[in-house]
Amino acid sequence: MTDEAQPQGMELLELIDRLEQLLLRSELDELEVEAAGIGLLLRSPSAVAAMMPAGGPSAAAGGGVAQAAEPEPESARSHAVLAPLTGLFYTAPSPGAEPYVREGAEIHVGQVIGLIEAMKLFNEIKSDIAGRVVRYCVETGALVKAKQPLIEVEP
Repeated sequence: MTDEAQPQGMELLELIDRLEQLLLRSELDELEVEAAGIGLLLRSPSAVAAMMPAGGPSAAAGGGVAQAAEPEPESARSHAVLAPLTGLFYTAPSPGAEPYVREGAEIHVGQVIGLIEAMKLFNEIKSDIAGRVVRYCVETGALVKAKQPLIEVEP
């Protein structure tokens, strides 16, 4: 890829989505791309699962690719706040700071629940429902995709 073809803004996120689809359709475990000073490593779900300790994602150290939560039955009372864009999700404004919300806490509509870093910009993610936080669906520092559940809230 030449400098003239360097993707900007949303084009980069669209490129990442296309590369992910390519990886999922192939028999590859990993796809690594470097262009214009940007490095990207994508791993297939089976490769990520093979890297996880026996205890699952909570036993793993650090971030990684966040897996979507299993869909709940229609009768479930919880509502998921979804990621509006693809990027890295953070539960607190800075390392070592208190998280925006905790499991079991009451939240209101418009309350910040986390940040998503995309293209070196931090985007505040706000709840679209009031209620009690049931759980975080992803760990801080994890890569999330647009429309992926971030937290579950019981109205």
